[in-house]
Amino acid sequence: MSDERMPQPGDHPGPGATPHHPHKRPAFEPAERLLRRPEHDPGMRRPASTVAGAVLVLLRAAAGLLVIAGLAVQWPAILADPDVDLALDGVSEAEAGQWALWVIVAVGGLIVVLDIAFAAFVLRGSNVARVAVMLISTVSISTTFVGWWAQGQEIHVDETFVSLALDILVLLALSSRSAAAYARRNEQR
Repeated sequence: MSDERMPQPGDHPGPGATPHHPHKRPAFEPAERLLRRPEHDPGMRRPASTVAGAVLVLLRAAAGLLVIAGLAVQWPAILADPDVDLALDGVSEAEAGQWALWVIVAVGGLIVVLDIAFAAFVLRGSNVARVAVMLISTVSISTTFVGWWAQGQEIHVDETFVSLALDILVLLALSSRSAAAYARRNEQR
């Protein structure tokens, strides 16, 4: 199907159509239309998809904080498990457990801070941040899938489901045409 035969936004509705309903986009669009760069528009208003994407990244950061807090609270029970062995040369098991907790909290905290920074940059319209957030979400979703497929890990509502759902929603929001156009609004052709 050629691009000329596709209905354009300014076309008038056909007979029997109400003039108040806009044309729907066709189910199939040529690649050239999908890959067409957005117009240069520095004055473009921030779309709802960009705001939703930034809010979802902030929710992902909040979920990360909850996971870190839950891990810190459950840490003594985790160390009490007979399968956990934190033996280091010259360091007692209690000290090794404490160091391991601090490393986990520091790395998790850094990830939360990066998520907050990415959310701020996405909200400001940074295309690099938008793409980075989508890549991180893709890696997270893929990791969850590989864990389920290859290792038989179950996806529970109280553990992995929330982060998986947030990652999927972030991808949907930030991969929209309006979010991409807003992030690329200052690019010249």
